[in-house]
Amino acid sequence: MHYSIQLYTLRDAMQEDLPGTIKRVAEIGYTQVEPYNFVATAKELGAALKENGLTAPSGHAPLMSQDQDGIFTAAKELGISTVIDPYLPAEHWQTAEDIQATAATLNAAARKGAEYGIRVGYHNHAWELESIIDGRTALEYFESLLDPELVLEVDTYWAAVGGQDPVELLARLGDRVKFIHIKDGPGTTDTKAQQPAGQGKIAVWDVIGAAKSLEVGVVEFDDYAGDIFEGIAQSLAYLHPAQDMSA
Repeated sequence: MHYSIQLYTLRDAMQEDLPGTIKRVAEIGYTQVEPYNFVATAKELGAALKENGLTAPSGHAPLMSQDQDGIFTAAKELGISTVIDPYLPAEHWQTAEDIQATAATLNAAARKGAEYGIRVGYHNHAWELESIIDGRTALEYFESLLDPELVLEVDTYWAAVGGQDPVELLARLGDRVKFIHIKDGPGTTDTKAQQPAGQGKIAVWDVIGAAKSLEVGVVEFDDYAGDIFEGIAQSLAYLHPAQDMSA
C-alpha cells in the first residue's frame, strides 16, 4: 500500500516556495502527493514533481463549481488519474433531494472525466456523517446513488468527528473506498489539535485494515500547532513499516 501527502497540509509553505516544498516532501521520504486546486499551479507543480521523482495519483479540485474541462486537462498534465471533489458545505447534505442532485452532478462529472481517462471521487467532512437520511448517514445514502465507476476518499478523522466509528464505516462502504485520509488527534473540530499518525485517539492501523480496496493512504493535517514538516515526517515514520511489508 502506498502513502501520499495531501499538499493542502503544506499550503503556507507552498505559497512561499512551491519547488522547495516539494523537494522537502521528497527528502522526508514521500513518493506520492495529492495536490489541491491544482489548475493554477499545474505547470510549476508538474516540473517540481518531475524533478523530485514524485507522482500524483489523486488530486482535489472543486468539480461541482468550476470548469471541469480545465480541471481534467490539468489533471492529465500532472498524471493525476483520480480527481476528487473535496468539499460541499453542510447545507447540501440535509435532505434526500439535495443529495440526489449532488449525486447526479458528480455522476455527470464522472462521465466527462472518463473522456479524459480520469476517474472521479468525493471526499467527506464531518457533516456528511452527522446528517441522517432514511436511517443511514448522508454519505452512505449518497454512495448508494453514485454510478459504479465513482470512488470515495473517506476522511477517517472527520468521520470520527461526525460521530461514526471510521472502521465500521469503511466496512459498510466496502469496495467504493479507494483512498483514505490518515490523520490523528483528539477527534474534535479543533484543527490545531491534530497530531501525527499514532499520537491521537484514532486507531490508525485498524482504519487502514478496514479499507479492503485501498489504493493510497493520504496523510493530511488540516492544521498543526507544531512544525508541519516534522509532523508529516512523524506520520510517515509511523506508517513506514507497512510500506516495507508491501515492498
